[in-house]
Amino acid sequence: MDKLVYNSGMPEGEFGFQHIAVAPHPEISVAVEETEHIVSFLRDQGLRVTSGLLYDENFHHRINRGEFDLLIALGGDGTMLRAGHLCGPHGVPILGINMGRFGFLMEIQQDGWREAFQRLLQGDFWFEKRMMLIAEQVRGDRILGEWDVVNEAVVSRGGIVRPVQMEVNVDGRFLATYVADGMIAATPTGSTAYALAAGGPILPPELRTILLVPIAPHLSIDRGIVLAEGSSVAIKVHTTHQAVLSVDGQPPIELADGDYVNVHASSHTLQFIRFQDPGYFYRNLTPHMNQNPSIGITR
Repeated sequence: MDKLVYNSGMPEGEFGFQHIAVAPHPEISVAVEETEHIVSFLRDQGLRVTSGLLYDENFHHRINRGEFDLLIALGGDGTMLRAGHLCGPHGVPILGINMGRFGFLMEIQQDGWREAFQRLLQGDFWFEKRMMLIAEQVRGDRILGEWDVVNEAVVSRGGIVRPVQMEVNVDGRFLATYVADGMIAATPTGSTAYALAAGGPILPPELRTILLVPIAPHLSIDRGIVLAEGSSVAIKVHTTHQAVLSVDGQPPIELADGDYVNVHASSHTLQFIRFQDPGYFYRNLTPHMNQNPSIGITR
């Protein structure tokens, strides 16, 4: 059977990236070490390459200024989320090399990057486009904060083990009142993350939908709901104790009684570099589901 080639749109053999950034997770020593080899390899091909750490503010500013047109991220799925927050709003594609324990979002294993880079140089790859969300914290008539979302925005109880009452509206119309540990608003990418653990469905990554999944609902609707891309969700918190908003596992933001968390589709689209054929998602799903990402730390 002939090899299938899903080309990026460049002529075969023509490399289209002018300035490549290579960014390891700073706490994964093998990723930092491997970065040196990758930078040397790419420079030997005559390419312009810069290395930096994903948590370095100067590196963030350079991405924001549009200095790079490809980011190679070394780490685990958490690294890809961080890269997505940085690159998605600026249209910078991401290629992930797995140095973590799970790597569901990653494209290349640690020992396979040289072969993969040869394909990259030949234009033998495709862009996988994934939907992002925007989450806003609203108090009264003020927007207190706005965040890009790759996986999910979660409204939940804080340190006190007591459920939160949440009034959920979709497109300005009342949907339901939940008494639960929380509510997840996820992208299709996030459907295999926290939403899956909470009993939600697995959605194909190319879909452009919003997934709502309650967490441990008490005498409330206990099924996930899939909404169209154009929908907007408003989650109003009613609580006398702590409630929080957490975006993609980042540090929680405290919510006051009466605060809204509004979630809607972002105008930004996340782009991953892929070498596998588009059917890879289902082919890799079962092996990944047979692993337990909570054993150890996925960074």
